[in-house]
Amino acid sequence: MREILGRRRRLLSRRGDGGPDLLGAALTFATEWQWPVLPGVAAAPQGRSRCGCPDPDCTVPGAHPFDPGLLAATTDARMVRWWWTNRPTAPIILATGGQAPCAVSLPASAAARALAALDGHGMRLGPVVASPSRWSILVKPYSLEQLGELLYAKDFVPGSLRFHGEGGYLALPPSESAEGEIRWERAPLPGSAQPWVPDVEAVVDAVVEALTRTGVSAPEV
Repeated sequence: MREILGRRRRLLSRRGDGGPDLLGAALTFATEWQWPVLPGVAAAPQGRSRCGCPDPDCTVPGAHPFDPGLLAATTDARMVRWWWTNRPTAPIILATGGQAPCAVSLPASAAARALAALDGHGMRLGPVVASPSRWSILVKPYSLEQLGELLYAKDFVPGSLRFHGEGGYLALPPSESAEGEIRWERAPLPGSAQPWVPDVEAVVDAVVEALTRTGVSAPEV
């Protein structure tokens, strides 16, 4: 029990100076949960483009990998410590797919309504990552073929849905992007080596039904 509580404190704790414990969280993801992570590019200082990368039109400012690239994502504790010792404010980027979770994301306002509807129907969800604009529901790894077959079988899929699968990425708490704080809307529960996540089929079916019922059909950003 002490180990479980310690893990949760390290994941959600803040440094003594009041800032988020990014190194502690990154080590939990990489070494305890075996999720490959890498540092993201930080948001740019005020007065410049919102992202620290060279793209002036970056669509995910301060919440994506740049240097190193996504293929450098690792579960090696030494590399994680080196990265965040040298870049202590870098966002934590999860390389989705493989042995790591994937995600289904949707606009924050629609997500809040969808999660309330899913709760009302007894749908079990795992961790949910929230940024100011979008919420991401973590799911079990899936292939592009599996996702394609799932979506093809549906009469309608809201354009507001996005999918983070093999070769994709997702910023994890307690990172900060140019939009603001990235946090847990549904925090991982302690008690296992890795958080439980549902199958993508169950989540897509339930989210599409919830969004259709609540009238969210047009693409949103």
